[in-house]
Amino acid sequence: MSTKPIFVATHPRACSTAFERVFMTRHDILHCIHEPFGDAFYFGPERLSERYEEDEKGRIDSGFSNTTYQTVLDRIEGEAAEHQDKRVFIKDITHYLVPSNDRPASIAPSILGHQQDHHASTKEPDGIHHNLNGVMLGQNNNNNKHKPSYPYPTAPEPNNPTVVPKSILQKFHFTFLIRHPQSSVPSYYRCTIPPLDQVTGFYSFMPTEMGYDELRRVFDYLRAEKLVGPRIAGQQPSFEDNKKHEEIEICVTTRTTSSTTQRGSYPRIAASDEQAEQSFAKWKGFHEDAIHSQGLKKRESKKAQKTDEEYDGEWIEKFGEEAARTIRETVNGCLDDYRYLKRFALKNKAAP
Repeated sequence: MSTKPIFVATHPRACSTAFERVFMTRHDILHCIHEPFGDAFYFGPERLSERYEEDEKGRIDSGFSNTTYQTVLDRIEGEAAEHQDKRVFIKDITHYLVPSNDRPASIAPSILGHQQDHHASTKEPDGIHHNLNGVMLGQNNNNNKHKPSYPYPTAPEPNNPTVVPKSILQKFHFTFLIRHPQSSVPSYYRCTIPPLDQVTGFYSFMPTEMGYDELRRVFDYLRAEKLVGPRIAGQQPSFEDNKKHEEIEICVTTRTTSSTTQRGSYPRIAASDEQAEQSFAKWKGFHEDAIHSQGLKKRESKKAQKTDEEYDGEWIEKFGEEAARTIRETVNGCLDDYRYLKRFALKNKAAP
């Protein structure tokens, strides 16, 4: 039986947090870590996201402005050591490990420094010394104050689309979760406009944050390196229609067990509720439904299929014509990657 940390790799608004919420109830055998790499991706000195690039106060206020990718790995290792009698379960957004806009990836300096020498440093042609623990030694210099954190002054790893080396990726047991972009994109868009943006702190919609392209590239890389099997956890046709079956499938692929009852609800365990509130608190506005959820319940009737025109009409009514165009363009831009990944999806079987 594998004891590697389970890594559920997904994209935003894939119902993945509700899925994770189920596994949190098995605190007797699992230790859950919620989206740890987002701290480095958005706020740290090695950040790959542009969302807070011009918002230094926002990065500092987050509490993660000094968090590097190695910091996150140290946290995972530390929590695994603290809970040696449990298997680690991580749910995270795949594009937190991948430079956006098709930029080539190179290994995060903090990880490279940890592997080589904590005190090693190098001087780049720009004249700036970069400490390989990920912190730019010249970052407080006025001439370098607004220097982007990426690209890194490190070498790429052949074919690896992430900033994490294969030697570390192979330590995780990966499984993947996808949702149709016609559901995920408008859900994400809603989190970036009033009134919800005042809660989430995301004040603009960035199509690059949908992450389907990055998910596909990471999946293909891990398959090519034989680090994952031939299947992923998909939705056929609707995750909401098949949540109980989907959970059974992922338990099979990771050789763990769940705590759902025959009807798909899970026991109200105080420790689980407290952990969910604490874990999800850093992403306010995104996970309230999962925090207060009473379980995963099957729909009374199957979700009706809609045409593109019907979806567009709904989005115009909810968000306006310009926003609906943006949503449609984003959905269409994600479809090829979604359809490709869906080819590898696990097939839902009848519940035993």
